[in-house]
Amino acid sequence: MTKYHFTGIKGSGMSPLAQILHDVGNEVQGSDIEKYFFTEKPLHEREINVLLFDEDNIEEGMTVIAGNAFPDTHPELVKAKELGLEVIRYHDFLGDYMSQFTSVAVTGAHGKTSTTGLLSHVLSGYTPTSYLIGDGTGKGMKDASNFVFEACEYRRHFLAYNPDYAIMTNIDFDHPDYFQDIDDVFQAFQSMAMQVKKGIIACGDDKYLQKIKAPVPVVYYGFGEHNDFAARNLEKTTEGTSFDVFVRNEFYHRFSIPLFGDHAVLNSLSVISLCHYEDVPADTIQKGLETFEGVKRRFTETVIANRILIDDYAHHPTEITATIQSARQKYPSRKIVAIFQPHTFTRTQKFLNEFADSLSLADQVYLCEIFGSARENAGDLTIQTLVDIIDGSHILNEETVDQLLTHENAIFLFMGAGDVQKYQQAFEQKLTDC
Repeated sequence: MTKYHFTGIKGSGMSPLAQILHDVGNEVQGSDIEKYFFTEKPLHEREINVLLFDEDNIEEGMTVIAGNAFPDTHPELVKAKELGLEVIRYHDFLGDYMSQFTSVAVTGAHGKTSTTGLLSHVLSGYTPTSYLIGDGTGKGMKDASNFVFEACEYRRHFLAYNPDYAIMTNIDFDHPDYFQDIDDVFQAFQSMAMQVKKGIIACGDDKYLQKIKAPVPVVYYGFGEHNDFAARNLEKTTEGTSFDVFVRNEFYHRFSIPLFGDHAVLNSLSVISLCHYEDVPADTIQKGLETFEGVKRRFTETVIANRILIDDYAHHPTEITATIQSARQKYPSRKIVAIFQPHTFTRTQKFLNEFADSLSLADQVYLCEIFGSARENAGDLTIQTLVDIIDGSHILNEETVDQLLTHENAIFLFMGAGDVQKYQQAFEQKLTDC
């Protein structure tokens, strides 16, 4: 049994990796800042010791796994080097760890967390599967044959991996603080494709993924008839979506999902394609699809009287559009109120007009102050810049959240990758006090 210490254990990838190593019988502890993150809940449930950063946390005999956000000068990492301990970066450790399984990387500009969660759930109903999801959820199975994990393109971290399979959901320009343009993003995915060992499942409706070259088969899915796996005859209701799947123009099976929006169909179709490729029976796939309860912060609903509050990680214009589309399908007769907190100044500046266009699909828009990051906590614009180009929008903060009370029988979409939940919590408290 190895004793692992995680420097930055509350990270969205670090927390689930710690859970996995704990589940398969290792001794695990970790450290981070004091602030509470939703990713730490499963750590506490497993009684994994979560400490504050301190060089005294590092002891002889440990293997130290370091989060990507922490430099080699971090006191814990300096102490580990002084003791001669092995210090492994998160993505390097994960790249080595997956080699003992049939590994599936799920990557893409959008949809990778939901798709990772869905694939993990479906495969777990067929054969023991370990998984690492970017919402902070991980599970290790001692007899696992599969390993499903979310692979992030930011700073080309996913190039540390050589998976058996890769699901590529889409290519879109994001992370403007790192990527130069859409061509730079494409080149990152192209490099990733060259490292896949068995096959790539890619969305054939994406014009960039159509250009991907790889030394392994590339199987395409989507709505277009040119795809190897095509979804046709969609039926959208307030209960979910049903669709036929054709494999190379031959009917395969009709599937139903308790999910909403075209993006949910595409995510499901990618899972169906991978499972078909691995000979998972259609009935087993359907059972997994219909029992999937979602992942954290992806269209997570809270009902209070006649109002429905939805927490969603959407922080890019494409994702905001998809979230509003989902709400329209599930609640066609309700007013949609969008509460959005932009994440990082560079993204807000780069996609300012696109944010305005996507948010304008809602009936009413409220905007919260821009959430910075450890790498970028200031910029040249303010939230007023975005308010000025969205007709009828308002600035919202925790003190003025009672503005939302004027909307009866509405759907409230709290969207963002920062701490937008604090506005939802403040609103929930107002509703409780009423």
